[in-house]
Amino acid sequence: MGEQVNFSISEAISRNLEGNTLSYFAKKEFNALFSLPLDKFALAKIFSDMCRFNCLYMISRAGSGHIGSSFSSMDIISWLYLNILKEDDIYFSSKGHDAPGLYAVQAGLGILPFNKIHKLRRLGGLPGHPDVNTPGSFTNTGSLGMGVSKAKGFLFASNFHSQHNKNIYVLTGDGELQEGQFWESLMAFSSSKTNRITIIIDSNKIQSDTYVEKVSSLGNLEAKLRAFNCRTININGHDFQEIQNAFDQRYESNTPLVIIANTIKGKGISFMEHENMSPDQEYYKYHSGAPTLDELLRGNKELIDRLNDVFKLHNLPLLNLSSKGIDSVKKQLSVEKMIPAYSEKLRELIGIDKSIVALDADLVLDTGLIPIKKEFPANFIECGIAEQDMVSQAGTMAMAGLTPIVHSFSCFLTSRPAEQIYNNTTQGGKIVYVGSLSGILPGGPGHSHQATRDITLMSGLPDMSLLEPFNIQSVARLLDWSISFNQKSSYIRLTSIPYETSEELENAEISIEGQGIKLNDGKDITLITYGPIFSYIGLKVRDLLEKKNISLNLIAMPWINILDPGWFKLAISNTPMVVTLENHNINNGAGSHFINLALENSLISNQRVTRMGIDSIPACGNNYEVLEFHNLTAEQISKRLEKIFWDLN
Repeated sequence: MGEQVNFSISEAISRNLEGNTLSYFAKKEFNALFSLPLDKFALAKIFSDMCRFNCLYMISRAGSGHIGSSFSSMDIISWLYLNILKEDDIYFSSKGHDAPGLYAVQAGLGILPFNKIHKLRRLGGLPGHPDVNTPGSFTNTGSLGMGVSKAKGFLFASNFHSQHNKNIYVLTGDGELQEGQFWESLMAFSSSKTNRITIIIDSNKIQSDTYVEKVSSLGNLEAKLRAFNCRTININGHDFQEIQNAFDQRYESNTPLVIIANTIKGKGISFMEHENMSPDQEYYKYHSGAPTLDELLRGNKELIDRLNDVFKLHNLPLLNLSSKGIDSVKKQLSVEKMIPAYSEKLRELIGIDKSIVALDADLVLDTGLIPIKKEFPANFIECGIAEQDMVSQAGTMAMAGLTPIVHSFSCFLTSRPAEQIYNNTTQGGKIVYVGSLSGILPGGPGHSHQATRDITLMSGLPDMSLLEPFNIQSVARLLDWSISFNQKSSYIRLTSIPYETSEELENAEISIEGQGIKLNDGKDITLITYGPIFSYIGLKVRDLLEKKNISLNLIAMPWINILDPGWFKLAISNTPMVVTLENHNINNGAGSHFINLALENSLISNQRVTRMGIDSIPACGNNYEVLEFHNLTAEQISKRLEKIFWDLN
């Protein structure tokens, strides 16, 4: 397998990183591994740690990903692919967070083209969550709770086509079991007979933020599963002999087997393992995101040292590492972060009004609610991964005179509990829905997490105000308006990632309800946009068009479905073109509302109207790649506007 590497390896990798390179195990090292005289247990031990090393490489290279979940399930997935799966069998992960680990295994076995490991969360590479367009992926996952239902669909189809030897294996997370669909999907097993579905629960004890037990205890999980006619077995999910023994029990009776695999989140790198969290550490650090340079070096050394020990034990030659360059990161000139500003304003408002209650769906780190949870525990409810339950609770709180503020990622907050939100609007009471991770960016997680249909879902509801701030000052203003002045319910879209801004945007202040902000007063084209990312892009478009002697009338709208007709008529300045630019699907998005409200009030007559935004399933990649794919960079937009303008003239 090559000559021994000098495993003062941290120094070597450090030099690599300083030269913009990262180290990984190449496919030839995996090929050589399979040719060695090893029993299946020793082979699996080496293989899984090589995959951990490559998984860490992939996440570091991408700048984001889920280490903890990938590592906790790595031994199970490795054993499954090495020893259990037959050619026609189907395996998929319902939770989807462990995609980097799954990709590392599949690439090592040649199921995925190996060079794909260099393109995790990149355009044309490997999506942040599983997608059917990726070799080896049977279904889209990432939105939780759907896995067993999908497995039943695969089983029915295989029976329909008389493929009675096909087995279905689905991995779920223990936090995922808080989603109601998981339990709905088990009910059919009480009457149906099948042993061709195997459910594996990666019970790593930690969900997105903290311990499952602290959020929503699963209680006697085995007893619950047996009540649905499932056979259950508890195992150590890192002991290959126990893993094999569990799979050997698949056909002992004509009922589904559920393997509760007790695992360690971050297993394989000691300081990432949840069992090594300090007693006062409430939140697990390695659920998502990329490691620091120091963490990467320490983790790599620990994996390499353990691999060396195994190779020496078997008197085998040691491994070689390969390296590959990484892209340099463009420095942003001036950056704002919206979530801290939201958190501070909410903290201030709860301090004044104790009827405000913040509800969370296992995302306190992402939604800025940690200060609220610590300072106002009586005004905070952790609902876990159960959006429908959270929203329904908020509905009756509102009827009882409280002011509930509901938090989650926009993609989940507006879709999974859509019926519950509608029910709330029909029974009265004011609720503020706050969606983070709104819009198409960040592009890395993929389409399951990119919220580009939330405006469509929320705008069809009666008495619902839709808002999106464009700077940190407007965050406070819109939250205060929603709580203190608006008599209806509100939906606030928040940008979660740091975003580029400018002095013009930083200093812009929201005016009265229904009125936007004029960022530039031009005469040729009116460009209406919203939110911080596309408002900044609009300013760059303005500068590019100025070089072409085209004057842009640029408006940022914090009010998505509220319009002051008198102001709007003056604001569009009789420009021959009105263009809407949005961080959303163009069908029934904000642009549709702007135009429809204007048409209803006879505010647009002879002007050419154009909408720009997302017009397909959102692409996965780094942020610039995603904007470019959808023709939404400042350069692309300015060229489109220039062509339309000169065609019109």
